[in-house]
Amino acid sequence: MSTMMTVSSLNTKIKSLLEATFMHILVEGEVASVTYHTSGHLYFSIKDKESSIKCVMWRSAVSKLKFHLEKGMHIVIEGSVGVYTPRGEYQFYAVHVEPYGKGALALAYEQLKEKLKAKGYFDAQLKKAIPKYIKKIALVTAKESAALHDMLKIIEKRWPLVEVIIVDTLVQGEQAASQIAKGLKYADSLGADVIVTGRGGGSAEDLWPFNEEAVADAIFSLQTPVVSAVGHEVDVMISDFVADLRAPTPSAAMEMILPDRQEVLYALEEYAERLEYTVEQKLHHLQQEVKHAEEILLRASPSRRLQEIKVKFQYLEKEFKRLVQYKIERFSVQLPEIQKSFVQNIHFVLQQKEQHIEYVSQKIKMSDPKLQCRKGWAQISQNNVPVDLDMLEVNERFTLEDASHKVEALCLQVLKYKKDTI
Repeated sequence: MSTMMTVSSLNTKIKSLLEATFMHILVEGEVASVTYHTSGHLYFSIKDKESSIKCVMWRSAVSKLKFHLEKGMHIVIEGSVGVYTPRGEYQFYAVHVEPYGKGALALAYEQLKEKLKAKGYFDAQLKKAIPKYIKKIALVTAKESAALHDMLKIIEKRWPLVEVIIVDTLVQGEQAASQIAKGLKYADSLGADVIVTGRGGGSAEDLWPFNEEAVADAIFSLQTPVVSAVGHEVDVMISDFVADLRAPTPSAAMEMILPDRQEVLYALEEYAERLEYTVEQKLHHLQQEVKHAEEILLRASPSRRLQEIKVKFQYLEKEFKRLVQYKIERFSVQLPEIQKSFVQNIHFVLQQKEQHIEYVSQKIKMSDPKLQCRKGWAQISQNNVPVDLDMLEVNERFTLEDASHKVEALCLQVLKYKKDTI
Protein backbone atom coordinates (compact mmCIF):
# COMPACT_ATOMS: atom_id res chain seq x y z
CA MET A 1 0.00 0.00 0.00
CA SER A 2 1.46 3.34 -1.05
CA THR A 3 2.35 5.95 1.59
CA MET A 4 0.56 9.26 1.19
CA MET A 5 2.56 12.52 1.68
CA THR A 6 2.07 16.18 1.32
CA VAL A 7 3.46 18.31 -1.51
CA SER A 8 5.90 19.90 0.85
CA SER A 9 7.11 16.51 2.04
CA LEU A 10 7.59 15.35 -1.56
CA ASN A 11 9.51 18.46 -2.51
CA THR A 12 11.64 18.09 0.60
CA LYS A 13 12.49 14.48 -0.20
CA ILE A 14 13.27 15.37 -3.83
CA LYS A 15 15.48 18.23 -2.60
CA SER A 16 17.39 15.90 -0.29
CA LEU A 17 17.75 13.26 -2.97
CA LEU A 18 18.94 15.64 -5.72
CA GLU A 19 21.30 17.63 -3.54
CA ALA A 20 22.83 14.45 -2.16
CA THR A 21 23.18 12.89 -5.59
CA PHE A 22 24.37 15.87 -7.72
CA MET A 23 27.08 17.57 -5.67
CA HIS A 24 30.22 19.22 -7.22
CA ILE A 25 29.41 18.27 -10.78
CA LEU A 26 30.37 19.85 -14.14
CA VAL A 27 27.75 20.71 -16.72
CA GLU A 28 28.43 21.89 -20.29
CA GLY A 29 26.00 23.97 -22.32
CA GLU A 30 25.20 27.13 -24.22
CA VAL A 31 24.02 30.23 -22.40
CA ALA A 32 20.35 30.67 -23.30
CA SER A 33 19.63 33.73 -21.18
CA VAL A 34 21.52 35.82 -18.63
CA THR A 35 20.54 38.49 -16.07
CA TYR A 36 22.90 40.44 -13.82
CA HIS A 37 20.71 41.41 -10.87
CA THR A 38 21.17 44.68 -8.97
CA SER A 39 21.79 42.63 -5.85
CA GLY A 40 24.94 41.25 -7.45
CA HIS A 41 23.53 37.76 -8.07
CA LEU A 42 23.65 36.24 -11.56
CA TYR A 43 20.65 34.41 -13.03
CA PHE A 44 21.07 32.49 -16.28
CA SER A 45 20.12 29.30 -18.08
CA ILE A 46 22.06 26.89 -20.25
CA LYS A 47 20.83 24.52 -22.91
CA ASP A 48 21.80 21.90 -25.44
CA LYS A 49 19.85 20.68 -28.46
CA GLU A 50 17.15 18.93 -26.42
CA SER A 51 16.69 20.68 -23.05
CA SER A 52 17.71 23.50 -20.72
CA ILE A 53 18.26 24.17 -17.00
CA LYS A 54 17.99 27.25 -14.88
CA CYS A 55 21.10 28.37 -13.01
CA VAL A 56 21.94 30.84 -10.28
CA MET A 57 25.29 32.19 -9.10
CA TRP A 58 25.44 34.06 -5.81
CA ARG A 59 27.12 37.43 -5.48
CA SER A 60 30.21 36.08 -3.68
CA ALA A 61 30.97 33.76 -6.59
CA VAL A 62 30.09 36.37 -9.22
CA SER A 63 32.71 38.76 -7.80
CA LYS A 64 35.36 36.16 -8.62
CA LEU A 65 34.19 35.73 -12.21
CA LYS A 66 36.88 37.11 -14.50
CA PHE A 67 34.82 37.45 -17.67
CA HIS A 68 31.36 38.74 -18.52
CA LEU A 69 28.74 36.04 -19.19
CA GLU A 70 26.91 36.61 -22.47
CA LYS A 71 24.08 34.89 -24.34
CA GLY A 72 25.24 32.25 -26.82
CA MET A 73 28.53 31.65 -24.99
CA HIS A 74 29.59 27.97 -24.71
CA ILE A 75 30.55 27.38 -21.05
CA VAL A 76 31.28 24.73 -18.42
CA ILE A 77 29.76 25.37 -14.98
CA GLU A 78 30.74 23.76 -11.68
CA GLY A 79 28.31 23.44 -8.80
CA SER A 80 25.41 21.38 -7.51
CA VAL A 81 21.68 20.78 -8.11
CA GLY A 82 19.22 22.25 -5.62
CA VAL A 83 15.41 22.46 -5.26
CA TYR A 84 13.41 25.56 -4.45
CA THR A 85 10.87 23.85 -2.19
CA PRO A 86 8.03 26.44 -2.23
CA ARG A 87 7.58 26.00 -5.99
CA GLY A 88 8.97 22.54 -6.41
CA GLU A 89 11.50 23.79 -8.97
CA TYR A 90 15.04 22.59 -9.22
CA GLN A 91 17.99 24.67 -10.50
CA PHE A 92 21.73 24.52 -10.76
CA TYR A 93 23.73 26.50 -8.20
CA ALA A 94 26.98 27.49 -9.95
CA VAL A 95 30.11 28.28 -7.97
CA HIS A 96 32.50 28.55 -10.89
CA VAL A 97 32.17 29.15 -14.65
CA GLU A 98 34.75 28.56 -17.36
CA PRO A 99 34.51 29.16 -21.15
CA TYR A 100 34.40 25.86 -22.98
CA GLY A 101 37.81 25.13 -24.55
CA LYS A 102 39.29 28.45 -23.38
CA GLY A 103 40.45 29.78 -20.00
CA ALA A 104 38.36 32.31 -18.17
CA LEU A 105 41.25 34.76 -17.97
CA ALA A 106 41.85 34.57 -21.70
CA LEU A 107 38.19 35.28 -22.41
CA ALA A 108 38.07 38.10 -19.87
CA TYR A 109 41.21 39.58 -21.46
CA GLU A 110 39.66 39.59 -24.94
CA GLN A 111 36.35 40.98 -23.69
CA LEU A 112 37.96 43.88 -21.82
CA LYS A 113 40.34 44.59 -24.69
CA GLU A 114 37.44 44.96 -27.14
CA LYS A 115 35.49 47.10 -24.69
CA LEU A 116 38.34 49.51 -24.03
CA LYS A 117 39.25 49.70 -27.70
CA ALA A 118 35.68 50.74 -28.49
CA LYS A 119 35.96 53.47 -25.82
CA GLY A 120 39.09 54.87 -27.49
CA TYR A 121 41.54 53.88 -24.75
CA PHE A 122 44.04 52.59 -27.32
CA ASP A 123 43.84 55.57 -29.70
CA ALA A 124 47.38 56.52 -30.76
CA GLN A 125 46.37 60.17 -31.19
CA LEU A 126 45.63 60.40 -27.46
CA LYS A 127 49.03 59.10 -26.39
CA LYS A 128 51.14 61.61 -24.46
CA ALA A 129 54.80 62.10 -25.43
CA ILE A 130 57.50 60.97 -23.01
CA PRO A 131 59.85 63.89 -22.17
CA LYS A 132 63.37 63.55 -23.60
CA TYR A 133 65.06 64.58 -20.36
CA ILE A 134 63.28 63.48 -17.19
CA LYS A 135 63.89 65.32 -13.92
CA LYS A 136 61.40 63.45 -11.72
CA ILE A 137 60.01 59.93 -12.10
CA ALA A 138 57.34 58.11 -10.07
CA LEU A 139 57.55 54.30 -9.80
CA VAL A 140 54.22 52.65 -8.92
CA THR A 141 55.17 49.10 -7.86
CA ALA A 142 55.86 46.92 -4.84
CA LYS A 143 58.49 48.49 -2.59
CA GLU A 144 60.36 45.26 -1.89
CA SER A 145 60.08 43.77 -5.38
CA ALA A 146 62.91 42.61 -7.59
CA ALA A 147 61.46 44.76 -10.37
CA LEU A 148 61.97 47.93 -8.30
CA HIS A 149 65.52 46.87 -7.47
CA ASP A 150 66.28 46.35 -11.17
CA MET A 151 64.79 49.73 -12.12
CA LEU A 152 66.77 51.58 -9.45
CA LYS A 153 69.94 49.83 -10.59
CA ILE A 154 69.41 50.96 -14.19
CA ILE A 155 68.58 54.49 -13.00
CA GLU A 156 71.85 54.69 -11.05
CA LYS A 157 73.77 53.44 -14.06
CA ARG A 158 72.15 55.56 -16.78
CA TRP A 159 70.86 58.79 -15.23
CA PRO A 160 71.42 59.20 -11.46
CA LEU A 161 70.41 62.87 -11.66
CA VAL A 162 66.72 61.97 -11.84
CA GLU A 163 64.57 62.37 -8.72
CA VAL A 164 62.84 59.06 -7.92
CA ILE A 165 59.54 58.78 -6.05
CA ILE A 166 58.43 55.25 -5.07
CA VAL A 167 54.69 54.69 -4.69
CA ASP A 168 54.37 51.35 -2.87
CA THR A 169 51.44 49.15 -3.92
CA LEU A 170 50.37 45.53 -4.19
CA VAL A 171 51.01 44.08 -7.63
CA GLN A 172 49.13 40.76 -7.29
CA GLY A 173 46.09 39.45 -5.51
CA GLU A 174 42.45 40.47 -5.36
CA GLN A 175 43.15 43.91 -3.88
CA ALA A 176 46.06 44.71 -6.19
CA ALA A 177 44.05 46.31 -9.04
CA SER A 178 42.35 48.86 -6.79
CA GLN A 179 45.66 49.68 -5.06
CA ILE A 180 47.48 50.10 -8.36
CA ALA A 181 44.71 52.43 -9.61
CA LYS A 182 44.90 54.44 -6.39
CA GLY A 183 48.70 54.58 -6.54
CA LEU A 184 48.59 55.84 -10.14
CA LYS A 185 46.21 58.66 -9.28
CA TYR A 186 48.39 59.64 -6.32
CA ALA A 187 51.52 59.63 -8.50
CA ASP A 188 49.73 61.92 -10.97
CA SER A 189 49.55 64.60 -8.28
CA LEU A 190 53.30 64.58 -7.53
CA GLY A 191 54.42 66.66 -10.50
CA ALA A 192 56.54 63.89 -12.00
CA ASP A 193 57.60 63.99 -15.63
CA VAL A 194 56.63 60.36 -16.15
CA ILE A 195 55.00 57.50 -14.21
CA VAL A 196 56.19 53.89 -14.54
CA THR A 197 53.97 51.11 -13.27
CA GLY A 198 54.64 47.40 -13.44
CA ARG A 199 56.19 44.34 -11.87
CA GLY A 200 58.39 41.38 -12.71
CA GLY A 201 57.33 38.14 -14.37
CA GLY A 202 54.80 35.64 -13.00
CA SER A 203 51.81 33.50 -13.87
CA ALA A 204 48.78 34.87 -15.70
CA GLU A 205 46.95 35.04 -12.36
CA ASP A 206 49.86 36.95 -10.77
CA LEU A 207 49.94 39.51 -13.59
CA TRP A 208 46.16 39.77 -13.84
CA PRO A 209 45.73 43.05 -11.86
CA PHE A 210 47.25 44.87 -14.83
CA ASN A 211 44.42 43.45 -16.97
CA GLU A 212 41.73 44.91 -14.72
CA GLU A 213 39.42 47.67 -15.97
CA ALA A 214 40.08 49.78 -12.85
CA VAL A 215 43.78 50.02 -13.73
CA ALA A 216 42.97 50.82 -17.37
CA ASP A 217 40.57 53.60 -16.32
CA ALA A 218 43.18 55.08 -13.98
CA ILE A 219 45.92 55.10 -16.63
CA PHE A 220 43.65 56.69 -19.23
CA SER A 221 42.57 59.46 -16.84
CA LEU A 222 46.10 60.59 -15.84
CA GLN A 223 47.63 63.87 -17.00
CA THR A 224 51.18 62.54 -16.60
CA PRO A 225 52.62 60.24 -19.29
CA VAL A 226 52.50 56.58 -18.16
CA VAL A 227 54.83 53.70 -19.03
CA SER A 228 53.54 50.14 -18.53
CA ALA A 229 56.32 47.65 -17.73
CA VAL A 230 54.80 44.33 -16.69
CA GLY A 231 56.38 40.88 -16.68
CA HIS A 232 58.56 39.66 -19.52
CA GLU A 233 58.57 40.60 -23.19
CA VAL A 234 56.03 37.91 -24.08
CA ASP A 235 53.53 39.21 -21.52
CA VAL A 236 51.17 41.79 -23.04
CA MET A 237 48.78 43.39 -20.57
CA ILE A 238 45.72 45.59 -21.00
CA SER A 239 47.77 48.30 -19.26
CA ASP A 240 50.29 48.07 -22.12
CA PHE A 241 47.61 49.08 -24.64
CA VAL A 242 46.26 51.96 -22.55
CA ALA A 243 49.62 53.38 -21.40
CA ASP A 244 51.46 56.02 -23.41
CA LEU A 245 54.43 53.66 -23.79
CA ARG A 246 54.79 49.90 -23.37
CA ALA A 247 58.11 48.48 -22.13
CA PRO A 248 58.81 44.72 -22.34
CA THR A 249 60.30 44.64 -18.80
CA PRO A 250 60.75 47.09 -15.90
CA SER A 251 64.49 47.30 -16.61
CA ALA A 252 63.82 47.97 -20.28
CA ALA A 253 61.47 50.79 -19.30
CA MET A 254 64.34 52.65 -17.62
CA GLU A 255 66.58 52.13 -20.62
CA MET A 256 63.86 53.37 -22.96
CA ILE A 257 62.94 56.60 -21.16
CA LEU A 258 66.19 57.64 -19.45
CA PRO A 259 69.18 59.01 -21.37
CA ASP A 260 72.54 57.30 -21.07
CA ARG A 261 74.78 59.65 -19.13
CA GLN A 262 77.85 58.49 -21.06
CA GLU A 263 76.15 59.32 -24.33
CA VAL A 264 75.04 62.65 -22.89
CA LEU A 265 78.61 63.40 -21.80
CA TYR A 266 79.87 62.63 -25.29
CA ALA A 267 77.12 64.81 -26.75
CA LEU A 268 77.92 67.64 -24.31
CA GLU A 269 81.59 67.42 -25.23
CA GLU A 270 80.68 67.66 -28.90
CA TYR A 271 78.31 70.56 -28.18
CA ALA A 272 81.08 72.29 -26.19
CA GLU A 273 83.46 71.96 -29.13
CA ARG A 274 80.79 73.26 -31.50
CA LEU A 275 80.03 76.12 -29.12
CA GLU A 276 83.71 77.02 -28.79
CA TYR A 277 84.12 77.00 -32.57
CA THR A 278 80.92 79.04 -33.01
CA VAL A 279 82.03 81.56 -30.37
CA GLU A 280 85.46 81.88 -32.00
CA GLN A 281 83.88 82.43 -35.39
CA LYS A 282 81.46 84.95 -33.92
CA LEU A 283 84.27 86.79 -32.11
CA HIS A 284 86.35 86.86 -35.28
CA HIS A 285 83.38 88.20 -37.22
CA LEU A 286 82.71 90.83 -34.55
CA GLN A 287 86.39 91.83 -34.51
CA GLN A 288 86.27 92.33 -38.26
CA GLU A 289 83.11 94.41 -37.89
CA VAL A 290 84.75 96.51 -35.14
CA LYS A 291 87.85 96.99 -37.27
CA HIS A 292 85.70 98.01 -40.21
CA ALA A 293 83.71 100.38 -38.01
CA GLU A 294 86.94 101.92 -36.68
CA GLU A 295 88.15 102.47 -40.22
CA ILE A 296 84.85 104.14 -41.14
CA LEU A 297 85.04 106.25 -37.96
CA LEU A 298 88.60 107.29 -38.67
CA ARG A 299 87.70 108.22 -42.23
CA ALA A 300 84.72 110.21 -41.00
CA SER A 301 86.48 111.88 -38.04
CA PRO A 302 87.38 115.63 -38.29
CA SER A 303 91.01 114.99 -37.40
CA ARG A 304 91.28 112.36 -40.12
CA ARG A 305 89.53 114.64 -42.57
CA LEU A 306 91.86 117.54 -41.65
CA GLN A 307 94.83 115.25 -42.02
CA GLU A 308 93.65 114.18 -45.47
CA ILE A 309 93.07 117.82 -46.44
CA LYS A 310 96.52 118.73 -45.11
CA VAL A 311 98.14 115.95 -47.11
CA LYS A 312 96.18 116.99 -50.18
CA PHE A 313 97.13 120.64 -49.62
CA GLN A 314 100.77 119.73 -49.25
CA TYR A 315 100.56 117.75 -52.45
CA LEU A 316 98.88 120.65 -54.28
CA GLU A 317 101.43 123.09 -52.85
CA LYS A 318 104.23 120.90 -54.07
CA GLU A 319 102.60 120.57 -57.48
CA PHE A 320 102.04 124.35 -57.65
CA LYS A 321 105.67 125.03 -56.81
CA ARG A 322 106.77 122.48 -59.37
CA LEU A 323 104.48 124.01 -62.01
CA VAL A 324 105.64 127.57 -61.19
CA GLN A 325 109.24 126.51 -61.37
CA TYR A 326 108.57 124.85 -64.68
CA LYS A 327 106.86 127.97 -66.01
CA ILE A 328 109.68 130.20 -64.76
CA GLU A 329 112.28 128.01 -66.37
CA ARG A 330 110.27 127.90 -69.57
CA PHE A 331 109.63 131.67 -69.57
CA SER A 332 113.25 132.45 -68.71
CA VAL A 333 114.22 130.86 -72.00
CA GLN A 334 111.51 132.74 -73.86
CA LEU A 335 112.03 136.07 -71.99
CA PRO A 336 114.44 137.78 -74.44
CA GLU A 337 112.16 137.07 -77.34
CA ILE A 338 109.13 138.10 -75.31
CA GLN A 339 110.95 141.28 -74.19
CA LYS A 340 111.85 142.13 -77.77
CA SER A 341 108.30 141.49 -78.91
CA PHE A 342 107.00 143.51 -75.97
CA VAL A 343 109.20 146.52 -76.84
CA GLN A 344 108.14 146.34 -80.45
CA ASN A 345 104.51 146.19 -79.43
CA ILE A 346 105.00 149.14 -77.09
CA HIS A 347 106.60 151.22 -79.82
CA PHE A 348 103.86 150.25 -82.21
CA VAL A 349 101.15 151.12 -79.69
CA LEU A 350 102.86 154.38 -78.78
CA GLN A 351 103.10 155.28 -82.44
CA GLN A 352 99.44 154.53 -82.92
CA LYS A 353 98.53 156.57 -79.84
CA GLU A 354 100.63 159.49 -81.02
CA GLN A 355 98.89 159.41 -84.37
CA HIS A 356 95.55 159.23 -82.63
CA ILE A 357 96.49 162.15 -80.37
CA GLU A 358 97.43 164.20 -83.40
CA TYR A 359 94.14 163.32 -85.02
CA VAL A 360 92.16 164.22 -81.89
CA SER A 361 94.12 167.45 -81.48
CA GLN A 362 93.31 168.48 -85.02
CA LYS A 363 89.71 167.62 -84.48
CA ILE A 364 89.58 169.66 -81.28
CA LYS A 365 91.11 172.61 -83.05
CA MET A 366 88.58 172.29 -85.77
CA SER A 367 85.76 172.12 -83.18
CA ASP A 368 86.99 175.18 -81.23
CA PRO A 369 84.27 177.89 -81.54
CA LYS A 370 86.91 180.55 -81.56
CA LEU A 371 88.53 179.06 -84.54
CA GLN A 372 85.24 178.33 -86.26
CA CYS A 373 83.96 181.95 -86.10
CA ARG A 374 85.16 184.13 -88.95
CA LYS A 375 85.57 187.86 -88.49
CA GLY A 376 82.30 189.74 -88.76
CA TRP A 377 80.17 186.68 -88.08
CA ALA A 378 78.17 185.84 -84.84
CA GLN A 379 75.84 183.12 -83.60
CA ILE A 380 72.12 184.10 -83.41
CA SER A 381 70.04 182.46 -80.62
CA GLN A 382 66.79 182.91 -78.79
CA ASN A 383 66.43 181.62 -75.24
CA ASN A 384 69.87 179.98 -75.59
CA VAL A 385 68.69 178.06 -78.66
CA PRO A 386 70.48 178.77 -81.96
CA VAL A 387 68.14 179.99 -84.70
CA ASP A 388 68.47 181.03 -88.30
CA LEU A 389 68.25 184.66 -89.20
CA ASP A 390 65.12 184.15 -91.31
CA MET A 391 63.28 182.95 -88.22
CA LEU A 392 63.43 186.38 -86.53
CA GLU A 393 60.33 188.54 -86.44
CA VAL A 394 60.00 192.30 -85.96
CA ASN A 395 60.18 193.37 -82.28
CA GLU A 396 61.58 189.98 -81.21
CA ARG A 397 64.56 189.97 -78.89
CA PHE A 398 67.57 187.76 -79.78
CA THR A 399 71.21 187.31 -78.84
CA LEU A 400 74.32 187.76 -80.96
CA GLU A 401 77.42 185.94 -79.73
CA ASP A 402 80.88 185.29 -81.08
CA ALA A 403 83.98 183.91 -79.44
CA SER A 404 84.56 187.00 -77.33
CA HIS A 405 81.29 188.98 -77.07
CA LYS A 406 77.58 188.56 -76.41
CA VAL A 407 75.00 191.24 -77.45
CA GLU A 408 71.31 191.46 -76.61
CA ALA A 409 69.42 192.96 -79.62
CA LEU A 410 65.92 193.87 -80.84
CA CYS A 411 64.70 193.16 -84.37
CA LEU A 412 63.50 196.49 -85.87
CA GLN A 413 63.08 195.44 -89.48
CA VAL A 414 63.34 192.22 -91.54
CA LEU A 415 64.52 192.43 -95.13
CA LYS A 416 64.71 189.34 -97.33
CA TYR A 417 66.96 189.03 -100.34
CA LYS A 418 66.01 187.18 -103.49
CA LYS A 419 68.11 184.14 -104.21
CA ASP A 420 70.08 184.17 -107.34
CA THR A 421 68.74 181.91 -109.93
CA ILE A 422 71.29 179.40 -110.96
